[in-house]
Amino acid sequence: MIRLLDCTLRDGGYVNDWEFGHNNLCSVFERLTDAGVDIIETGFLDERRPFDINRSIMPDTESVRQIYGKIAGRPPMVVGMIDFGTCSAEHIQPCADSFLDGIRVIFKKYRMREAMAFCAELKQLGYLVFSQLVSVTDYSDEELMELIELVNEVKPYAVSMVDTYGLLRPDSMRHIYSLLDRHVCEGVGIGFHAHNNLQLAFANTMAFLEYPTQREVIVDGTLYGMGKSAGNAPLELVAMHLNEVYDKKYQVNPMLEAIEESILEFYQKTPWGYKMYFYLSAYNRVHPDYVRQIQNKPNVSVTALNDILGSIQPVQNKLLYDKTVGENAYTSYETGKNSDDDAIGRLGRNLAGDRPLLLVGPGKSMQLQRDRITEFVEQRQPLILSVNYVPRMLQADYIFVTKVNRYREMASQLLEEANQGIRIIATSNVTPRGREFPYVISREPLLEQDEEIVDNSLLMLLRVLQKCGLKELHLAGFDGYSDHEENYFNPHMEYAFVKNEAGHLNRHIRSVLENEYSDMTLNFVTYSRYSTVEDSYGAAF
Repeated sequence: MIRLLDCTLRDGGYVNDWEFGHNNLCSVFERLTDAGVDIIETGFLDERRPFDINRSIMPDTESVRQIYGKIAGRPPMVVGMIDFGTCSAEHIQPCADSFLDGIRVIFKKYRMREAMAFCAELKQLGYLVFSQLVSVTDYSDEELMELIELVNEVKPYAVSMVDTYGLLRPDSMRHIYSLLDRHVCEGVGIGFHAHNNLQLAFANTMAFLEYPTQREVIVDGTLYGMGKSAGNAPLELVAMHLNEVYDKKYQVNPMLEAIEESILEFYQKTPWGYKMYFYLSAYNRVHPDYVRQIQNKPNVSVTALNDILGSIQPVQNKLLYDKTVGENAYTSYETGKNSDDDAIGRLGRNLAGDRPLLLVGPGKSMQLQRDRITEFVEQRQPLILSVNYVPRMLQADYIFVTKVNRYREMASQLLEEANQGIRIIATSNVTPRGREFPYVISREPLLEQDEEIVDNSLLMLLRVLQKCGLKELHLAGFDGYSDHEENYFNPHMEYAFVKNEAGHLNRHIRSVLENEYSDMTLNFVTYSRYSTVEDSYGAAF
């Protein structure tokens, strides 16, 4: 026997803090009943949460009746779920007095003994009990056999494989299934709950259903895949598959009505589904909170993030989130990288010499004062260092790259024959394409502190060149910011925030140049709002 279980109102609640609204809760329940779903999960039982008729997270079993009790129809089985430790037996009525037929209990492997004892208590109260193995991929075969011994003592209605972090593949799922099927005593069903971090929820569900067994099996799904992280196996797909392959008679139209009426509004507000974020956690077999912790750290490109996640140790910490472990992984990555000293030393030696250094920015003056720039280049024959773009009117010797999107825009140009001699100075958040960067500088030490915009590229570059020991620089195309006109010769480079921050930005950068770089001579070849001293080519207009 195959039973289809919907857990939208429980697992879907991670998206909206279980606040579906009472009308939606009742409507989804009714639509699922009309669809012929065998088991409907009504939500979480959690004594820490107060009763709220609009939420499917409830402090006790009586609350379930208050929310759903007036609905005329019901499926063959109605269940609730308890995350072990969040709802004691004192809050659970005897099944004979309850709206619920069964209770599912989720628990991590380190709590398996006490959790299975709790399952036995619920069974004594008359409930059909489902023992749900959270993060089943975290069990070794030996640990799974230990769990099976406990299951055979309690004899719950079913034991379910829960792929909490979406790590299972069909072959590994079948291996776990085979251990359960061979060693769990007769009469206990086997269930499967899939997540979609690796886009395998539906594929794993099909493989689960294909496995030959004489047991009752329970397969989970949610409407439109609504659920935690990357979401779940979509109920409507699973129902369609069961109808086509196993001659089931589920009505898909009521499921579609429920999606349109009650689910899409939550998807539009907070989309779920496959994302790089969840892929990275699944790929590295780590808790998603490690991705949240590390992804916004300074210097972390997506490649670096992947490497840091892969380095998290020990193994038992991977799926049990520990903030300290994440910090240690990031710190180890930072300290383990090559020191900036080598890159700074090589760059300083290459920039030192008789030729002056011209820094080139993307301001409109690059076009408006082109004659001044051309005259300077012809007379002085400088080394040219461009910032975050490939200049067309000049042949750059170096490009300083600080932004991933700017590098993406220029990467193809850099592969052109005319530009292959350009040497890249990149901050550590940018990952190279095609060839390694000759100079990589840690981004974090170049950032400003306590500023809304911490990564002004000119200031970052000046910090690098100051470390290189350079004393005189020439600048073109660093016009400063305007709140009433375009700031770049290429409008595509414009930032919306500039319009409200232009005055502050100009004053701040001018102050930094005067105070932090007083030991350097900065000659502006073109107009700049940063300049306060006239030089032979430009003036502070």
